[in-house]
Amino acid sequence: MRLSRFFLPVLKEVPADVQIVSHQLMLRAGMIRQEAAGIYAWLPLGLRVLKKVEQIVREEMDRAGAIEILMPTLQLADLWRESGRYEAYGDEMLRITDRHKRDLLYGPTAEEVVTDIFRASVKSYKDLPLNLYNIQWKFRDERRPRFGVMRGREFLMKDAYSFDLNEADARRSYNRMFVAYLNTFARMGLKAVPMKADTGPIGGDLSHEFIVLAETGESQVFCHKDLVEMGAPGPDVDWDGDLQPLVDQRTALYAATEEMHDAAAFEAVPEADRLSARGIEVGHIFYFGEKYSKPMKANVAGPDGSNAPVHMGSYGVGVSRLLGAIIEASHDENGIIWPDAVAPYDVSVINLRTGDAACDAACEQAYAAINAAGKAALYDDRDERPGGKFATADLIGIPRQIVVGPKSLAEGNVELKIRATGERSTLPLADALKSVGA
Repeated sequence: MRLSRFFLPVLKEVPADVQIVSHQLMLRAGMIRQEAAGIYAWLPLGLRVLKKVEQIVREEMDRAGAIEILMPTLQLADLWRESGRYEAYGDEMLRITDRHKRDLLYGPTAEEVVTDIFRASVKSYKDLPLNLYNIQWKFRDERRPRFGVMRGREFLMKDAYSFDLNEADARRSYNRMFVAYLNTFARMGLKAVPMKADTGPIGGDLSHEFIVLAETGESQVFCHKDLVEMGAPGPDVDWDGDLQPLVDQRTALYAATEEMHDAAAFEAVPEADRLSARGIEVGHIFYFGEKYSKPMKANVAGPDGSNAPVHMGSYGVGVSRLLGAIIEASHDENGIIWPDAVAPYDVSVINLRTGDAACDAACEQAYAAINAAGKAALYDDRDERPGGKFATADLIGIPRQIVVGPKSLAEGNVELKIRATGERSTLPLADALKSVGA
């Protein structure tokens, strides 16, 4: 993409009430625009990153055996009345009445809808286990939306729902999602620590939050220091094996500023083994058994022919929230530093003297070669001063910059800059292209 033809409304200043780094940088980098409190339009640069994050989530769900569907944003209130949650959910639910006086709601989550889909089609234990997931916009009418996409009212969420014959099978499904989450966040360059959590309005007796460590995180977290250094299981994990030992090994005991989980057990951990850090919640998983299947009569026939409610779990990832978390964990004073896997473009080509025949030719060569190699290049061909081009490139955080200027080019060279480290090297264009995989 040529920057002269791109829509990138970068800002020099942001509103004074913007409190956190990710919100500031997403506005400054022209990724989002606020349309109402907690509601954002996604502009081209932000949308490219959002789609990359979404695709990583999708790939890891598929690899763990989940099946994608797409559920509606508007849901029938009667389904929520069946489960008993319509009144209990509270003011965060946006309730709507259509022209026929039917009660609808803008879905904050989708346990009821997916249970209705399941019960209409699945009648036998032979069709289990089943895990259905959905990447869809949700709405929760936060009393005080803040922190940009970190705590908005409208947000993109991946929610998966598992269906099993009994508790033992359901816990195995839970463990598969637990491991898939570790892999998902690791692929985005994030250190995510899974922590035992309250189940809240979702219900059940087993739950984990996944906390991304970031110095500017919203909550203070205390956990066993070894957990911070543990990596994800990786692509060779045995999905059909016993994942419980791995889950047990990765689960933290923690205390946070607003709540306390397993406090007594945490106090038993030697002080030398604790780490205090800041963190951001980006995922939450639940096992809640028959909480929805029983009142909604989502039953299957077991091996003995008797009908029984299925055991369920739900698994959420804040897809749009992840962009804020990644920026909080990866930025500097000049702007965003995108990990390779989620960067909107792979390489930025910067022409320091647009209109100079030699510079234009070298940039066109670089731009074409990068795109031909299957990489995505953003070519800054604007008639702007070099300082402004450098500032834009650092602000939007593309991992690698190829800088073409008349001085270096006269000597047969260009400059290659690595955004994350600031490392610069002067080398021939062919070598720079080889370094960026073109």
